[in-house]
Amino acid sequence: MAAPTPAPPSPRRTLLGRLSLPERNYLAEALRTETVGGVILLVAAVAALVWANTFGSGYASVSNFHFGPDSLGLNLSVAHWAADGLLAIFFFVAGVELKRELVAGELRDPRAAALPVVAALCGMAVPAVVYTLVNVVGGGSTDGWAVPTATDIAFALAVLAVIGTSLPNALRAFLLTLAVVDDLFAILIIAVFFTEQINFVALIGAFIGLAVFYLLLRRNVRGWYIYIPLALVIWGLMYNSGIHATIAGVAMGLMLRCTRREGENHSPGEHIEHLIRPLSAGLAVPLFALFSAGVSLSGGALADVFTRPETLGVVLGLVVGKTVGIFGGTWLATRFTKAELNKELAWADVFAVASLAGIGFTVSLLIGELAFVGDEETINEIKAAVLIGSLTAAVFSGVLLKFRVRRHRELHEAEELDEDQDGVPDIYEQGDPAYHLRMAAIHEKKAAEHRRLAQLAGAASNEPDSPA
Repeated sequence: MAAPTPAPPSPRRTLLGRLSLPERNYLAEALRTETVGGVILLVAAVAALVWANTFGSGYASVSNFHFGPDSLGLNLSVAHWAADGLLAIFFFVAGVELKRELVAGELRDPRAAALPVVAALCGMAVPAVVYTLVNVVGGGSTDGWAVPTATDIAFALAVLAVIGTSLPNALRAFLLTLAVVDDLFAILIIAVFFTEQINFVALIGAFIGLAVFYLLLRRNVRGWYIYIPLALVIWGLMYNSGIHATIAGVAMGLMLRCTRREGENHSPGEHIEHLIRPLSAGLAVPLFALFSAGVSLSGGALADVFTRPETLGVVLGLVVGKTVGIFGGTWLATRFTKAELNKELAWADVFAVASLAGIGFTVSLLIGELAFVGDEETINEIKAAVLIGSLTAAVFSGVLLKFRVRRHRELHEAEELDEDQDGVPDIYEQGDPAYHLRMAAIHEKKAAEHRRLAQLAGAASNEPDSPA
């Protein structure tokens, strides 16, 4: 009896492979907004530093100016409103983004999601370990272990825009997915580790508000005049509950439907994200940066960053921990799973993106304020460390990316080439007969034009006065 034919081995998944066309289109639109927002964020951060180091008293006066209804527990400083209020918009977008990734994006397939999730988790765990080791050895406070765990996608994209690097879409998607998973765990860290006292009455009220928000969405109730006042009530109750108010933004973002139904070009979540993302990237986050990044950068303060264990831990966590964590997690995931790196890329590309993820600006500043609440001197030094660590990671990754810029540009141009001008990159139409017929017609037209030019050139060469 013949031996049974062994089953063919299952194909290996490709890490950083080509995106589907819908994912490519979504990514292009999302990153375009984030890149513009990132440039505005850079300008806001520079403005904050200049303002704080030239007119420090004026900066402090504006940042500490209080306003808001005291009877509702919302008489907050300008800086406090920026951190707890405006960043709720940022985290709302993060919630929608996460929901979309889970139901329609790169994270919907558990096997495909395992790679970026493992990389992101390692990219958060290793910086935390680096910070903790530095402070245990140096005798510092371990309270800031979460500060270097976050990645700021807008700042990272702004760095790419400034240095003029065109990453292939797969690397950009990898960076975005890392940031989304980062945001998820940053939210959990804020909720679990930075909640001291809970007002259960306010918390129950916030949950009731969220339940109403959910029911209205499920019943397809429309109207911004309903949702915006309700969102403000939920935010205020969450703030007074003792849980960081940005959690309300995330919760509402996660409730939106992000799958498309028949006849829909965009899901409600995608539509609202499209409307809110420019507000988040272009206004909310830059204003937060304006009132959080203004720290003194005198020579002594900069020197202290590298001598105090808390600040040194933040810098090393961002620059070394992030790079080692993400690169190591990605390599281990491919080593022990049926996945292999895209043959058009190299591990040097993964290493460069991992180092770019060391830019931890926005969420790192927020966690720094929460970790050392009440200790203004330490908060300012931690902020200086975040700025220096993020700047170092930006320069380091920029240098690494420049080594591969020619290859990245070739891949990016090939992904965006659209010779038949139908709005779809040619690389996605190779299996479409209509595409090849259109290209044949284009080439035939070009060939006819060249034959005509050849005849004209031949006729000119036969004239008596033509040069020999």
